[in-house]
Amino acid sequence: MPACCDGENVRHKNRTPEQIKALTTRLNRIEGQICGIKKMIEDNRYCPDILIQVSSVQASLNSFNKELLSSHIKSCVVEDIKEGKEDAVDELCELLKKTMK
Repeated sequence: MPACCDGENVRHKNRTPEQIKALTTRLNRIEGQICGIKKMIEDNRYCPDILIQVSSVQASLNSFNKELLSSHIKSCVVEDIKEGKEDAVDELCELLKKTMK
């Protein structure tokens, strides 16, 4: 069975400790940015300053998604296709539709 599934309804992806650390580090940074925005609201900061920070968070999330998507394609999708599971391409296309709104 590929690394991204375990035969249950919930699929899993085995990640290396380095991958987990890199993704978690990115998310921790984004969490810090969100906390900074909340503090800006509490401090009654000027709207454009807050909006710029929100834009920065959106860019960070987009970067996170690109990294995770790249990893997904290079591992899960490739493994599924090698095993003859061509529906992996349909799943990927649906994923792209949902994430590129």
